[in-house]
Amino acid sequence: MSAAVLGLDIGGANLKAAHVNGHALSVPFALWKNPALLPDALRRLLHEMPPADVLAVTMTGELCDCFESKRQGVLAILDAVKEAAGERRVRIWRNEGRFVDLAAARATPLQVASANWLALATFAGRYAAQGPALLIDIGSTTTDIIPLLDGRPVPKGRTDPERLRSSELVYTGVRRTPVCAVLGGSGAAELFATTLDAYLFMGRIADDSADCNTADGRPATKADAELRLARMLCADLETSTADERRKLAERVQLRQVFALAFAFKSVASRLPALPQTIVLAGEGEFLIKTTLENQNDIPPCRAVVLSDELGPTISQAACAYAAARLAAEE
Repeated sequence: MSAAVLGLDIGGANLKAAHVNGHALSVPFALWKNPALLPDALRRLLHEMPPADVLAVTMTGELCDCFESKRQGVLAILDAVKEAAGERRVRIWRNEGRFVDLAAARATPLQVASANWLALATFAGRYAAQGPALLIDIGSTTTDIIPLLDGRPVPKGRTDPERLRSSELVYTGVRRTPVCAVLGGSGAAELFATTLDAYLFMGRIADDSADCNTADGRPATKADAELRLARMLCADLETSTADERRKLAERVQLRQVFALAFAFKSVASRLPALPQTIVLAGEGEFLIKTTLENQNDIPPCRAVVLSDELGPTISQAACAYAAARLAAEE
């Protein structure tokens, strides 16, 4: 009987888990504020998931500024995983595209850092087995754009700095990106609002009154988002109009679309031909579709939407699910 595998994707703001049986869960956890609480947070997450014999782990949380270096961050996360794992076997994904045990991961921490995108790209290749393709994964904070060829990832970069330079990593997402980072000088240079507020206001992300991981700590609702957006205009609901607030939200989306369209074109241009397939993943799938609709350099082609193929919770925890599936196939 094959082992039951649970994938873990440990980020700086969210913990994501996905079981090979298709059960997935994403929970907020501010690692940069509470690094010492990570073992307990992982234990709670494991308790909420189906039983597993093996943990397949990938991470991005090592970049948090609570750590002096990526090396220190990786080692701290590995220690937390070991503590939470108990008797479960642990496999760690590295950026050359394979799993290693904890000892080997500790010996090569910089190869473990931020390798989750490669796990997803390796798994996503089965949806684009022939010809050139792109995997596009938009999350809460970042966007990964990975070129695929005949079912295999062919990235230009392996580390985050390399991937930023190659446009395979774009530091923009649909929740945590500060609006001031998107608008530049056309709004207040303050963390009054994030992209979550633009998409709440536009109805592209559903209200969640229990979620207070927002710029001002108030709930993630359209009403509160509107007030946060008004502050980006150095105003409030009394001193700005609904039309001004709507146009601000639309401008946020347009700026993200332009930035992503440029990155899509840049990455696609390195393929031997235009993409025949585009695989869409992440909670920002809606923004991928909008960007592609406004992208003239990539003509319409076959689109594989992971939320349709595997369900929305798996799509949001796609890197964790990919790690679980790849480890189960070892």
